Amino acid sequence: MNRTFVNCITRVESISDGGETVEASQQDQYIVIEVGVDKYALKISEVYEILKMQKVTAVPNSKTFLEGVTNIRGNIVPVISLRKRFQLEERPEIHQTKIVVVNYHEELIGIVVDGVNQVTRFSKIQSSADIVSGVDGSFVQEIGQSEDGLIGILNLEQVLAG
Repeated sequence: MNRTFVNCITRVESISDGGETVEASQQDQYIVIEVGVDKYALKISEVYEILKMQKVTAVPNSKTFLEGVTNIRGNIVPVISLRKRFQLEERPEIHQTKIVVVNYHEELIGIVVDGVNQVTRFSKIQSSADIVSGVDGSFVQEIGQSEDGLIGILNLEQVLAG
């Protein structure tokens, strides 16, 4: 088995890991994604590329949220589903379904999302510790405020943790 493939799968399966308001830097940009009816943001610096949904090969006996692996220009990349990770009902792929490829600790990981909306900046960012609670609360590290409202900024460490 390809060593890079094993390292990528191992990384996806084994990553672990005050409500202060700050003014957001105008340099900080985020990509707004959709998962179900909710919108979330990823730091643009974490995003390597955005792809149309493509064939993903299942990996037996892997985490439930690991869709499988795909080939991106010769690189075997693990792909996770945010719907499964957030324990949402599955739905058929539609033309808006995308794979957001992130560069996580120098390795590429694909994240299946229902849609990619826009690139935005937030006027204010607040820690989510006092706002978001519950099982999925750890997936959101901060709340960003923009002209379009409040959007949860995802914590990749927690999203990718097994």
